[in-house]
Amino acid sequence: MSEVSAVAIGTGRRVTLYFALKLVDGQVVDSNFGGDPASFIVGDGNLPVGFEQAILGMGAGDEGVFRIPPAKAFGMPHPDNQQTFPRSRFAKDIQLREGLVMSFADAGNSELAGVVTAFDDERVDVDFNHPLAGKELLFQVRVVQVENS
Repeated sequence: MSEVSAVAIGTGRRVTLYFALKLVDGQVVDSNFGGDPASFIVGDGNLPVGFEQAILGMGAGDEGVFRIPPAKAFGMPHPDNQQTFPRSRFAKDIQLREGLVMSFADAGNSELAGVVTAFDDERVDVDFNHPLAGKELLFQVRVVQVENS
């Protein structure tokens, strides 16, 4: 057994893995199976804590499927993240439709994605919650490599 494969996933370790993120009905939301594996440092904030907790202790060659509750994944939807804007704030040539993802500038001029949830001639309702907020997810992983960073 090589030194790299004997290292278990833990905080501060570099992990290289394949993953699939699925809804509980099996619909694939994101996956890198069939592509290049992803690498990250455990605890660097790139993964929600629930995903990191699920794979702690795994090593190279390990596989698993984990149910991640909303609170440990992308959180619950927050009503304050749903806003209504006057239709007049949108260009007349924009083809609005429910589910349309649009980019908005926040107070600090950063880009913020929002999803149109409803609209009419007077108003446009936009949801700024993460699209996976409130969803229980299945996190499938195959660990390729674990290294001390």
